[in-house]
Amino acid sequence: MVSPRDRRRAVKHLVAERGLSQRHACQLIGMPRSSARYQHHLRSDENHTVALIRTYAEEQPMYGYRIIAAMLKQNGHQINRKRVYRIWRQEGLQLPRRKPAKRRYGDSTGSLQRATHPNEVWTYDFLESRTERGGKLRMLTILDEYTRECLLIHVARSISSQQVIRILQWLFLVRGAPSYLRSDNGPEFIAVALQQWLCKQHCHTLYIKPGSPWENPFIESFNGTFRSECLNRWVFADGREAQEVIEQWRQEYNHHRPHSSLGYTPPAAFAEKSKLSLQLD
Repeated sequence: MVSPRDRRRAVKHLVAERGLSQRHACQLIGMPRSSARYQHHLRSDENHTVALIRTYAEEQPMYGYRIIAAMLKQNGHQINRKRVYRIWRQEGLQLPRRKPAKRRYGDSTGSLQRATHPNEVWTYDFLESRTERGGKLRMLTILDEYTRECLLIHVARSISSQQVIRILQWLFLVRGAPSYLRSDNGPEFIAVALQQWLCKQHCHTLYIKPGSPWENPFIESFNGTFRSECLNRWVFADGREAQEVIEQWRQEYNHHRPHSSLGYTPPAAFAEKSKLSLQLD
């Protein structure tokens, strides 16, 4: 489809180069004369808006225009997403296109038990990173599948199954035990001690099929976001600094970062709405 801007350019070309009248040129192009005479005028707040969008983009270089538009509205700025997109392209703020990953598909292991309300299904997984001197950092990430809240990110040089139990014990006391806990078949997650403890807490385990990360999509998606927006942007001196920086990012993710699959609502705000609706029901 030819844009109105391109049609106006064609009309101007026919008038200037071919000597046609504007009326005749508009008839050939199929464009009203009023549209051909239209001249774009910048809004009075255009410079301020451009500067504002650039500031948001520089503070969060891994966010696209949709998330930036949602953050602007969240912070009280009345702006249309289409206007943000126009300025985004005008200022050259586009993110580099990701190469499409080859997806693998496999048979399900059975009932995946999708979450239908908060605190029903949690999922957890491990990530690894390095300090600036090459020291190993291991991170345990825990997510509520329904609200997409990151409940905790624990950083240490190593994390055993006993440490996993202590972390979950604290979370269960603070937030209550979920009905299900989803994970891969890592040695820490299939440890007998952990399974016995979860059984006593009346929390069922959901293990995905080995080599099938698509069966655990929420934690995989979160870990990708966590790595690109936090781990790849910071160089940590040690584990203590890593824990502080990562905790700040987790709070930002839960309370301020709009989540596309939640209607561009931050996970914490979505969780509050979900709890209120359950209470009303």
